[in-house]
Amino acid sequence: MRAELERVLESPGFARNERLSRFLRFVVERHLEGRDAELKESVIAVEVFGRRPDFDSRLDPVVRTEAARLRARLNEYYLKQGNSVPLIIELPKGGYVPRFQEIKNEPLGTSPRQQALARNRTRLWLTVGLAGVILGLAAAAYLERRTAPIPIAVLPLENTSHDPANDYFADGLTDELIRNLSIIDGLAVRSRTSSFALKGRAHNIRDAARQLQAEYILEGSVLRAGPRLRIDIQLVRARDDLPVWSGRFDRESADVFAIQDEIALGIVNNLRLKLGHGRRRYETSIEAYDLYLRARALPNQRDRDEAVKAAAVYRQVIDKDPLFAPAYAGLAAAYAASSAQGFRHGDHAEELSEMRAAAEKAVRLDPLLAEAYNALAMAWVRDGQWAQAERSFRRAIDLNPRDSVARTDFTIWYLLPLGRIDEAIEEMRIAEMADPLSPNVQSASGWPLLYRGRYEEAFSHCRKAGAAECMARARLCEGRIDEAIGILSSNDDFKYLGYAYGRAGRREEAEKLAAAVAPNAFAQALTFAGLGDKDRTLEALDRVTGLGAARIGRALNSPEFALLSGDPRVKALRRKAGLPN
Repeated sequence: MRAELERVLESPGFARNERLSRFLRFVVERHLEGRDAELKESVIAVEVFGRRPDFDSRLDPVVRTEAARLRARLNEYYLKQGNSVPLIIELPKGGYVPRFQEIKNEPLGTSPRQQALARNRTRLWLTVGLAGVILGLAAAAYLERRTAPIPIAVLPLENTSHDPANDYFADGLTDELIRNLSIIDGLAVRSRTSSFALKGRAHNIRDAARQLQAEYILEGSVLRAGPRLRIDIQLVRARDDLPVWSGRFDRESADVFAIQDEIALGIVNNLRLKLGHGRRRYETSIEAYDLYLRARALPNQRDRDEAVKAAAVYRQVIDKDPLFAPAYAGLAAAYAASSAQGFRHGDHAEELSEMRAAAEKAVRLDPLLAEAYNALAMAWVRDGQWAQAERSFRRAIDLNPRDSVARTDFTIWYLLPLGRIDEAIEEMRIAEMADPLSPNVQSASGWPLLYRGRYEEAFSHCRKAGAAECMARARLCEGRIDEAIGILSSNDDFKYLGYAYGRAGRREEAEKLAAAVAPNAFAQALTFAGLGDKDRTLEALDRVTGLGAARIGRALNSPEFALLSGDPRVKALRRKAGLPN
């Protein structure tokens, strides 16, 4: 049985997929050890896929999803093997205890092996055919749902203060709602002319919807009493008079036009979330949009110098348009990147506060903007709030699954610091499929492969990106130290050069570099690690903790700092940085 397990794991379909290989080895080994009671979803999630002990299968179906992939991969393997194996391994549906079927030399078509193959072929083709039908229907339904705009009408808000002098405010807010809804993709908003044709006329929701040819009606009232305003709004599905959403807004009426903007934005964003529809088409000035494009065009915005430049331009965009959500998201991400490598003025609290405020503002302005949640996730990481960070990263990816930037940030900022290496490899595989020519994606793809010990694959990705530091790290891990020193020297990369000198036994040169890079605590830590000096390595890393938990987490999980494994002082370092133990 163990020999068959090794044969399966050495086959191309499994050798190239460490995730499924680890899953199969785990269930087979536990079964052969008589530990079937441990082969349940909660244990597999923690032991195989690195989930936390409080794993909840209702929120994360990773085990069930991977089990289905494992069954399909085993079927594929045995269909190709014919009668050349002595037994087959199966993972029956509905459980995780493997089953073995011994194959004997029997007349053609009568052996259990041949019968099992026939069953597997039938199951496989039925599964493929049924999956094709289901996917086709789902795709058609999805496309219909996404491409058929939702007809919606805003009825003129009722002025319930009984003072005709306040009609202008109710009408102005109605106009703002129509205008804001009209710039949401996926909504077909009836015009102001059509809506206001019903003003002052008695009607019920179904009659109004029929006249305006709308599926949803937004109606409400405005009450103005002295300096106070109260706005009540509800969205009704016309076919059954079902209230889908309602909201109440109480405000001081000092600046009625600002209040109109604020309430309209709040209502529209709530409707978008409720209806599950709508990417916003931003209306901004040509000058603000041109500046935003200039900021986006700056390369390597996860690098400190470029991030600082980008932040300055994003602030200019916000000065010209304080409601432009993507600029806040860009600013928060730039703050996060720069603060992870040092601070502008030495005021940690101020910069971190600005970062959080920008990220939260981006989400408030546009709760369906993927990059807003990505920026918020990075802010959560800087605060050491890991659960909130993961939720925000996953929300960003859900909103835009093809966004390679979100998957890359999720990998570098979250998965690697927490040691979830195999998940990081999978995220970067998906990111590469979406964005195969991106140097940033190629370089980031090399990182988790380095951590997993797949050095040649890591080198290949880093070479595609032209990332000298990453290439040198792969060579250092392989023990090809002179080659790594050549790469680093030719690119003036002193951060890892000190580490390489230490590994090469060139102690004097390493010490000189450590002194030269003294302001950079991380570069010093690397050099001391290369020299094998645990005490100075830990002291330097302690000075890095101010740059955030992600930086320390990546370091402690990286091959360069393997000398610290098992050192009891690491636990205190993790606690100080905000990393879970």
